[in-house]
Amino acid sequence: MTMDTTVGSPQEAVADIPDGASLAVGGFGLCGNPMALITALLDTGSSGLTVVSNNCGVDDWGLGLLLGAGRLSKMISSYVGENKEFERQFLSGELEVELTPQGTLAEKLRAGGSGIAAFYTQTGVGTQVAEGGLPRRYGSDGSVAVASPVKETRNFTVDGEEKTFVLEEAISTDFALVHALRGDRHGNLVFNKSARNFSPLAAMAGKVCIAQVEELVEPGEIDPDAVHLPGVFVHRVVEVGSDIEKRIERRTVRESEGA
Repeated sequence: MTMDTTVGSPQEAVADIPDGASLAVGGFGLCGNPMALITALLDTGSSGLTVVSNNCGVDDWGLGLLLGAGRLSKMISSYVGENKEFERQFLSGELEVELTPQGTLAEKLRAGGSGIAAFYTQTGVGTQVAEGGLPRRYGSDGSVAVASPVKETRNFTVDGEEKTFVLEEAISTDFALVHALRGDRHGNLVFNKSARNFSPLAAMAGKVCIAQVEELVEPGEIDPDAVHLPGVFVHRVVEVGSDIEKRIERRTVRESEGA
């Protein structure tokens, strides 16, 4: 029995992702986006995808590539403000969107990867997040075709005070796509600084986790204390090198004093 999880190319790694699959994708903004895997998935032609990720990239990068090609049917995310095509598809009824508070989204993914069915949180209590009615899909006439449901709430006593909490269900997906700085053949991963963000949580939530790594090393070369995500969560690893293109959404430069 081998524990070698490596595959030869991004194309091979995503070849079995079918139409209608659900994906958890790591990244925050454009930081930590698994671009080689996203591009390879774009080339497969798979469509009708449901994607869970903090955001949907920008019009010409990140998950925006799949969105622009019309491959996404539903997006579960926290922030959607950098993508004009996203706005167009949502308002025209082409795309279903489930907006989720950022911390809640992170915990939904972690819970899904940990075998926890649901959890209670105060986030969203007293808002449409708990009370329902948030538009998820619009009709062609601009009406709300699908709205968020009412969620269960329950009171708990915390520090001697009774507080209301809302029940949030965990998220698990068919596949997960993540980018890591380093990985070994057993699937143990190390992420680089803020590129760590949602990536370990997305990886945990996927029934099949596919990781692209900038550097592939042999088992034992990563100090166990340095592992951010253990290989038990990772099923395929593909090396993409360190010279891959990395973008940011906006470059802001402050004027020099005296300019």
